[in-house]
Parts: sequence; structure tokens; C-alpha cells
Amino acid sequence: MSRALKVLMLSSVSVVVALGAVAQDTSLEDRIAALEAMVSELKTELATERANREEDVVRIERTVTEAPAAAPAPKTDGFLVGDTTLKFGGFVDADVHVTSLSDGAIAGSSIARDFYIPSATPIGGEETSFTDFTAESSRFFLSASRPVGDDTLSAHIEMDFLGSGQGNELVSNSYSPRLRRAFMKYKNWLVGQEWSTFQNTSAIPESASFLILSDGMVFVRQPQIRYTNGNWQFAVENPNTTTLNAGSRDENLIPDVVARYNMTGDFGNVSIAGIARQLRADFGTEEDEAFGYGLSVSGRLMMGEKDDLRFNLVGGEGIGRYVGLAASRSTALDPNGDLEAIPSYGGLVAWRHPFGETARFSGGYSGLFIDNPDYLGGGVTSSVQSVFGAILWDVAPNVTLGTELLHGIREEESGADGSITRFTFSTKYAF
Repeated sequence: MSRALKVLMLSSVSVVVALGAVAQDTSLEDRIAALEAMVSELKTELATERANREEDVVRIERTVTEAPAAAPAPKTDGFLVGDTTLKFGGFVDADVHVTSLSDGAIAGSSIARDFYIPSATPIGGEETSFTDFTAESSRFFLSASRPVGDDTLSAHIEMDFLGSGQGNELVSNSYSPRLRRAFMKYKNWLVGQEWSTFQNTSAIPESASFLILSDGMVFVRQPQIRYTNGNWQFAVENPNTTTLNAGSRDENLIPDVVARYNMTGDFGNVSIAGIARQLRADFGTEEDEAFGYGLSVSGRLMMGEKDDLRFNLVGGEGIGRYVGLAASRSTALDPNGDLEAIPSYGGLVAWRHPFGETARFSGGYSGLFIDNPDYLGGGVTSSVQSVFGAILWDVAPNVTLGTELLHGIREEESGADGSITRFTFSTKYAF
């Protein structure tokens, strides 16, 4: 019951009692005067009660108006399973390649039909052309993270379908997944298969095809143990000694050792990396080893508000499989049975220029030059070079159409060469 109603009821009772008393002792005029006084007192109390209620309403409205808006619900990247956050993603990539080779053919089952591999350009055959439709570069990944103490333990596993030995084009085009990356991270440590610490992935040019300008590019994924401290990274990585005339040797005792320093700012990023390698071969009756080393400077530089320049300069002895998708080898076995590290140097430069609302142009040059020993003869690769231009257009969120034209040349020590020209059209949806 409100305070005003209580006052009204009590006042009414008082009036009745008072009227009875007044009727016995006073005249009619005195009774009327007393009644008017009581009514006036009642009106005053009712006015006070109304003012108090209005003040309470104003205070409540002011509190609601001035209170800060409730924070939006946080967006979650992934979904929780217990105390582990899982995230699934990847892309569907459908490509059409029209390829022309000046001197030979590439087998239909070769991974070189799906993207540019410099050492696969044939020399000494007949001119051939062919068209391929493929979705093998489609990719998926699963990542997981969970709190451990004051830090986070995370893991990542990633696969695509390139280079599958299972499928063929006869009926179903069924291709098995291949492992790309599989690693875990805790604090400053990374353990597992990841991009080599010798490589800066931001230097990879944007393209319509799976990979472009690989001639002079450092490009390796492999198992490793990596420690990061600020701008510095140090790693021991899986060793393997490739030779030009004695096959691929897997008899190393010492892992490849990499040190890298990263610089990042408004200008973009630049990395300086060095690698030291034991190159070893064991032929049963005898064994030999050589020392390999390399230096790489790579990165992506901002050129104005939107353009960027991507580059990679690399050189050394015995760096072999780290550059050009193994266009060269790390060593050669000389006539005396000794391993000799092979010198090579190369690089790439690519320019990316956005235009319109969602389109951009990407183009550039890459090359690798190899100083092979004379005793190997003229049939080994002395250089690989390529140029490309691509236009990419985001037609919807996460959906990109691309067209691209590539031209590459491989040359041997004898002076013989062969070329590849490839047009690519791609459609990619990332999720």
C-alpha cells in the first residue's frame, strides 16, 4: 500500500472523529473551519508524496541513460572442446592450366603439371602442348590450443592433395592427402614440421597458381626444433645430402643449423638468415663429407599505401635443395670419391599493385645460377629463370578469381635449353 493511500485513509478517519467531537462542542462555523484545515493539510501531504515519486523516476531514467552500453559478446575464433579451442579452415582451389613446352613433355602423373617446378622443364624433345583441370591444391588444416599455466600450448596440422601417388585421371580422380605442416608450439619453442627457418614466407609472391617464381626462392618445409627470442630465431633442422652423381644420401649425423634475425616495422619486414650444413655420404666401403653454408636476405617492403615489393636474395655452397625446389644439388662426387659442395646463387623480385576495389596485379622475375664442376659434363642444369604476370580479383568475400601467364627457361652446361609457357585460370574459396 502506497504512502499516499495510507495518509488518505488515516486522514479520513481523523476527519470523522473530529467531526463527531466538533458536533458536540462547537458551532457549525467552527466545524467547517476545522474541516477545511484538515483538507488543506491532506493536500499538502499528497503534493509532497507526488514530488518524491517524480524525483525517483528522474533518477532512474538518468541512471539508465548515463550507464555505459553493455560490451558486445566476444567473438570466438574456433570452438571449445573441454578446455581446448579447435579451429578448422583451408580453401578449395580449382585450376585450369594450358601449358606449352618447347622441347619435350611432362608426364601426366607429374606434380610439375600442377605448378611450376624449374628442374622439370624438358630439354631436347619435341614441342608439346596440353591442358589440365585440377583441384589437388585444395587444402585444409586443424589447429588446437589450450592454456598451460600462464601460457598456451598450440598445435597445427595441414594437408593438401598435390603429388598424390594414389589417384589418376581415368575415372574418379581420387587423390590422397599429403602432409604439409604438423607442429606444436609452447612459449618460445616450436617442434615439428614447419617452413624452414631459413625461409621468409612473406617473400612468396601472390599468384593464381599454387607457386610461382620458385627458381631463386628459398622454399623448404621440414621437421625441426626452433627457438625464438625476440627478433632472433635459432633452429636445428632435418639434414639430407643430395648429390648430382651419387643420388640422395641420408647418412648425416649433424642436423642443419639455421640462425635468423627478423626486422619488422611500417616499412614491412626483412629477414637475414644463415645456414650451416654437414654434407655426408657413406658408400659402405668409404665415406666422405663436406661443409655447406648459405646466406639469405628476404622480405616484403611496402611501396606507398598499398603496393608492396617482395624479394629474396640467396647464395652459398651446398645449399642445394633449399633453393629452386632442388633445381640443383648440394654436392657432387669427384673422380677421387670426395664430396664437393656446389656453389649457387639466385633470387627473386615481385611487385604487387592493387587497383579498383578488390583487384590487384602481381608480377616479377626469378633466377638461379649454378657453378657446377667441369667433370660433370654438359648435361647438368646451369641456370633456371622465369617471369610471370597475374591479375587477381575478389568477386565475393573469400572468393578469388585469377589469371596468370608464366614463361620459364632451363639451361644446361652444354648451352642447350628448353622453355615452358603456361596460362592459368584459378578459382579459390577460402574458409
